[in-house]
Amino acid sequence: MEPQETGAGRPAAFFDLDGTLIRGSANIPLALAAFKHGRVTPLELAKDLRNNISFLFKGATDELSDQVRDRILAAVAGHPVAEVVALADEFMDSLVEQVRPEIWAVLEEHAAAGHDRIIISASPTEIVSRLAAELGLEYGIGTTSEHVSGVYTGRLLGPFCYREGKAEVLRAVAQERGYDLGRSFAYSDSISDLPMLRSVGISVAVNPDAELRLLAQAEEWDIIETSGARSGLGVPSPQTVVSAAVTVPSRTLRVSRWLLEAGVGQARAMGGSILSG
Repeated sequence: MEPQETGAGRPAAFFDLDGTLIRGSANIPLALAAFKHGRVTPLELAKDLRNNISFLFKGATDELSDQVRDRILAAVAGHPVAEVVALADEFMDSLVEQVRPEIWAVLEEHAAAGHDRIIISASPTEIVSRLAAELGLEYGIGTTSEHVSGVYTGRLLGPFCYREGKAEVLRAVAQERGYDLGRSFAYSDSISDLPMLRSVGISVAVNPDAELRLLAQAEEWDIIETSGARSGLGVPSPQTVVSAAVTVPSRTLRVSRWLLEAGVGQARAMGGSILSG
């Protein structure tokens, strides 16, 4: 880690959120909170959880990321921004608790070196920026939805913060805040973040997926392995899935039960009770 620096052209550390900074996906507790408050239907919740649970198993893919983006845009269209901000109250404390201990240590190292720490994620900016503030980080940005007079239009404002879009957002943040990307750091678990990782001078893989691991090894990037890399996600065991399939005759209900159990499981793992009451 470099010594403390101040002024323009200083390094920064950029962190992916889902699967890197935290276990699981921030969009799962968001979907559960929206369901609890009647913002989405049971069928919409099942679709949201299906996409997010698939992320937990397989990591980010273009198709899944596009589906999550479109669902969020459709869900917030016509609603006040304040509603989404308020939903974060349901799970923010528990989301903070999901930060991996090993990553906490990295965050503290960067703080000691005087580096700004930025969360950059495909999740909604309202959630990402709030989490960054709760963690005491300097900045957080995600996918930003357009709003007019405090009401969402259902359209994006700026690029979708995924793949090249995430790198575009990173470069814009660096230009605005005066970071030297050649001396900056980026942390991610997914090969989908390769454009972001290529945008900085120092790339670090965190519990990387298979493709990113091979690349990181070939490029001699640092690799951080955390305890319980694939645990604590609240994903049901194979026995649970089989049990649900046997006891519920309808295939649709079997799948929905599995997805709901997985989502509630992550909520429980986060110490929350989003669906209580």
